[in-house]
Amino acid sequence: MKPGLLRKILPREKSFFQMFNQQAENVEAGAVAMVEMLQSFEELAAKADKVEEYEHTGDAITHSILRKLNQTFVTPFDREDIHELASKIDDVIDLVDAAATRIVTFRVKSLRPGVVDLATTVRLATTQIVAAVKLLDKGNGILDHCIEINRLENLADRQCRDLIVNLFEHEKDPVEIIKWKEIIETLEFASDKCEDVANVIETVTLKNA
Repeated sequence: MKPGLLRKILPREKSFFQMFNQQAENVEAGAVAMVEMLQSFEELAAKADKVEEYEHTGDAITHSILRKLNQTFVTPFDREDIHELASKIDDVIDLVDAAATRIVTFRVKSLRPGVVDLATTVRLATTQIVAAVKLLDKGNGILDHCIEINRLENLADRQCRDLIVNLFEHEKDPVEIIKWKEIIETLEFASDKCEDVANVIETVTLKNA
């Protein structure tokens, strides 16, 4: 019997879709918390701790997905794609948390203009990830969300470049330049990881069309 026919006959484990939904929603919640941290820019340590809680939750969900993968005979889509998608979604919240942590660790005193806009772009990309993941078991309309994630990643690239140009033009303290350059680039890396998620989702969708 061909492997493809076997996959059609045997029941496929559906709980992966639920876990991916939880993982994506957790990333979005972490990105929202990051934006809120920047918008108020007070009690930064406590707000960074909140973002870190989402990172820990994300780790737990990711481990659950990978453990389930090792225990499941027939998966809803290719095993390597399940592993890749779980890892890429987890990368997003890792970088959001890294940006929040750097703000506290570097003891920055004031927020630079435009950084909230970059963080908001990342947050919007995570919202699109949530929408795309919810359609994983359906397929219809999923590529529209992937395209929007790609657009937002391009926007984040431009925002990052503009912020760094502004940083070098107007900031005189070299230490502040180093601090903010790393924070800005970490947020932009988070948007890159959102695009990685979109690429995996697109691959899964096209394979199973």
